[in-house]
Amino acid sequence: MINFIVWIIAGALIGWVASLIMRTNKRQGLIADIVVGIVGAFLAGYFLSPLFGVSTINEGNFSIPALLVSLGGAIILLAISKLFRNVGGFLLVLIIILIIYTYFTCWPQESTSAYCVAVRALPFLK
Repeated sequence: MINFIVWIIAGALIGWVASLIMRTNKRQGLIADIVVGIVGAFLAGYFLSPLFGVSTINEGNFSIPALLVSLGGAIILLAISKLFRNVGGFLLVLIIILIIYTYFTCWPQESTSAYCVAVRALPFLK
């Protein structure tokens, strides 16, 4: 139970610092700070932990490097949410997701779907 309370407090602190850095503090309250901190730590565990070799607060690690990696995930989450506030940002995120999907599914030569065959046939990718 005490670990859960520390997790909520650390999530609130990380979300609050991330909102100060991204200048979104005026628009969100304590609950949003907690959600941003915890979901940001989840994102960091998925994307940043393999890069830095540090776990996040979601894995029960409350060290300084884990808090910094979780903060990085919260900042990334707020940056993505800022992009979704207008149509251009949404389209940019959609294109980035399509590129990432294409990279992970079509570059291996085993993929024989029509989409991947068409992508590999593009002249500027050869």
